[in-house]
Amino acid sequence: MKVLSSLASAKRRHADCQVVKRKGTLYVICKSNPKFKARQGATKATRLSKQGVK
Repeated sequence: MKVLSSLASAKRRHADCQVVKRKGTLYVICKSNPKFKARQGATKATRLSKQGVK
């Protein structure tokens, strides 16, 4: 899964690509061609764990 700063190009990769928002993170999912998977933005828990806050 690619981490992208902009999903604009990822949305237009394939006709079957869908943009889904889960827990504050945007995902591009494509069931017919899984290599087009991408995500943008980290969840709050991920950001906190990187800072060393528990």
